[in-house]
Amino acid sequence: MLFARVRRMMLVAGLTTALAVAAVLVAIGYRFFRVEGSRPAADVTATLPKDAKIVATAVADDRLVVTLDLGGSIQIRMFDLRTLRSAGTLSFAREP
Repeated sequence: MLFARVRRMMLVAGLTTALAVAAVLVAIGYRFFRVEGSRPAADVTATLPKDAKIVATAVADDRLVVTLDLGGSIQIRMFDLRTLRSAGTLSFAREP
């Protein structure tokens, strides 16, 4: 009777341990094999206007933000960090 009880407790403990190890392996496998385009492209060349000067760069969320000086006017260009494709442009101009 005592041995049966010990066997049952060991079986429960073994199954619980196996379940925990399986959960950890599934989590590691999910992180390792998920495909989201998590690696950026290796080489990307962005063309800028001839008189443009890069004033500042920053990373915000999943965007690369580049601030340009275009002969007195300011322009902000945003790029997606995963693909390095253009995600938008914000231009500023002075009122006359």
